Formats: sequence, structure tokens, C-alpha cells
Amino acid sequence: MTILGVVFAVGLLILLIAALRVQPFVAFIVTALVAALLLGLPLEQIPKSIERGIGDMLGPLSIVICLGAMFGKLIADSGAAQRIAESLMHLFGPKRVPLAMAITGFVVGIPLFYNVGFVLMVPLVFSVVYRSKLPAMLVGIPMLSGLSIAHGFLPPHPSPTALVAQFGADMGRTLLYGIVVSIPTLLIAGPLFARSLKRIASGPSELFKPTTLSEAELPGTFNSFACALLPVILIGGATALAYVDFAPSSRTLIEFVGNPMIVMLASLFVGSMTLGVARGRKLAQLMEGYGHAIRDIAGILLIIAGAGALKQVFVDSGVNTELGALLGNIPIHPLILGWLVAFAIRIALGSATVAGLTAAGIVAPLIQITGVDPNLMVLAVGAGSLMCSHVNDSAFWMFKEYFQVSLRDTFRSWTMMETLVGSLGLIFVLLLNAWL
Repeated sequence: MTILGVVFAVGLLILLIAALRVQPFVAFIVTALVAALLLGLPLEQIPKSIERGIGDMLGPLSIVICLGAMFGKLIADSGAAQRIAESLMHLFGPKRVPLAMAITGFVVGIPLFYNVGFVLMVPLVFSVVYRSKLPAMLVGIPMLSGLSIAHGFLPPHPSPTALVAQFGADMGRTLLYGIVVSIPTLLIAGPLFARSLKRIASGPSELFKPTTLSEAELPGTFNSFACALLPVILIGGATALAYVDFAPSSRTLIEFVGNPMIVMLASLFVGSMTLGVARGRKLAQLMEGYGHAIRDIAGILLIIAGAGALKQVFVDSGVNTELGALLGNIPIHPLILGWLVAFAIRIALGSATVAGLTAAGIVAPLIQITGVDPNLMVLAVGAGSLMCSHVNDSAFWMFKEYFQVSLRDTFRSWTMMETLVGSLGLIFVLLLNAWL
């Protein structure tokens, strides 16, 4: 009965979001309530369970995600993203523009949340298209693959950050493993795959004509790269130093500096000073931009909160232990199983974030039962959540409208790129698991 209750709950969630278009947070709360009743939680415990799930999920994540949203907004508004793109194009030359755009999408995608990055970076893609005279697909797909990979695999993006918390993984190690998996995935799903799309005719509508900052308005190259990559440098550095035999006091300091909250706060402060105040931007202007960033991320925070409520119902009812035993007996590698669960929910719901967070509540018990590396499970679920973007994904339609292509060509380009990212991501996660 408990397993049927879980299946019914997931089916109800899919029905509410995909068919009835209920706001995801409301859908998660309704599903958590129904699941609690079906799974036999005492009535007096149900509100407490839902409230605890929301609090436990948002408590450690809200600061990191909100600071990350502000930081990404700063990188975009200051012109650092445009400077990074232009510097990489100059470095790689006109013959390797697709590679430069792939690296740009990945580097900029680390601090920039996906939907914001999509809207802000696509005009830059067409600016490059106009200057280089290259096909839009050859330029755009590598850029968007970089954004997508960062969105699915790397903290501080919402889904990977939440998965780290749910699986008991380590933020720094997940980030380092994610970069290792991302590089070959990016090269194949980005510049290499884009070569097969050169004959697809596309171009921006009048609405999406590019607007770029002048050379005088852009920050310096070192400043742009250093600020954009500062979170990676701090978290990665702290993780690497954790393996060095330091005195306890030094180790405590390293752990403090490498804490994701401290990292994002320090990165935001440095960026605000070097990309903002030092370049003549008023503090009030920066704060206004940060306010917009918080409003943009509010919906994602609510989705994470709702997923936490459903997860806690599974935990308090004891069904997660039964789920873990059931899934652990399936003769499939746990990383592949986690990927498959996220893949199935992604197909049904469309949203990668919702797919990853919903799958996490189901596969989390696998980690304790099988002993699989939780950091790799974060990446496997993240890869599954990116698979097969189609008509129920808002990004599918954004791509179609921005690039002015047919439905057939959208499936051939966008959907195939996302599927390659998800499939290759799993392959390289499995290879990394075998090596480790």
C-alpha cells in the first residue's frame, strides 16, 4: 500500500502541474497532504511534517540561492558576461567561435541562473552571429549547452544545491566532480553537435535584436573572469585544502571560508566593489538590481520548499526506507536508477528543477542502502533531469521563438542537445564512478 501511495502521489503531482497547470508550490503542498493521508500519518502530525520539510529544505539553501541570484545578476548587468564572451572569441579566433561560445556559456552559467542566463545571453549570441557571419545554430547551441550543463550539474544552481542537501553530499566535491563531468559533455553536446545543425536556417525576430554595451562600458577581462569564477575558486580551493594535514585551528578557518554561504557572500561583496562601485555604479542602483534578482528566484525557492514538504512526508511515514529497499533490489546500478527516475519525471513535468527535486525524494534512500557516492548521485539525477526537453518545457518554446525555427527543427536541435547533455552526463558520471 505504501508504494502504491507513492506512485499515486507522484502521479497526482504530474497531473496537477502538467495537465491542470497548478502553480508548482501549491501542487507540491497538495500532493504532500494527500500522500500523508494515504500513507497513514496521524492527522496531528501532518501539518508539522509539511512545515518541518519546508524549513529543513529552505534553511540551509535560501541564503546560498538568493546570494547566487544577486551575484549572477551583477555578472550580467555589469557587462562581465559580454566581456568574457568577447575575450574568449578573441583568444580562440574566428575559426573556433563555437568553442569560445561553449566556454562562455559554461563560465557565465556558473553564477547566472538558467532562465535569466537564457534571456540575457541569447541576444549576445545573435550579436556574435552578425559579426562572424556564422549560422545561428553553430553559435547558439554551444552557448546554450554550456548554460544547461552548469544549470543541471553545478552548485550554486538551485537543483544541484538542493540535491547536495538532500543526499548529504559535499558541495565542494560535487562542484569538482561536476566540472570533470561537464567538460567532455560540453565539448560533444556543444561545438561538435552544433556542426550537424549548420544548415538549419534561423534568425532573431525584431523583438530580439541584440543590444550590447560599448567597449568603454565593459569591465576589464581579468576582473570579469575573476569575479565570475570566484565562487568556484573559493569552494574548490577549500575542498582541495581539506586533504592537507593542517592544524585544527587552520582547518576550522578553511572550512569557514569554504562554506557556500560565506563563499557567495564574499563573491557578491567583491563583485559589487570591483564590477559596481569601482566602476561608478551607485550602491542604490546595485541594490535595486539585487531586488529584481530576488523576485526572479522567488518561484524557484517555493518549488524547493514544496519538494522539501513532500520529501519529509515520505520520511516521517517510513515509506522512504521501504522505497530504498525496493529500489535497492532492482538489478540496475543505483546511479542509472536515479537518472531514470529523474528522466521519467522530466518527460512528464518539463521542468528540470522540479524533476530533479521530485526524483531526490524517491531515490535518496538508495544512497544509504547501496553506499553509492552521494556526490555522483547529485550529478546522475541532474543529468536525468535535463533529458528530452519538449513541448511541456518553457525553455523549448523560448528557444523556438528566439531562433525563429520550426517545431521539427526545434526538436532536432534543442531537444537533441538537451538529450545529449543528459545522456553524456550519465556516461561520464559512470566512468568517474568506476575510476574512483
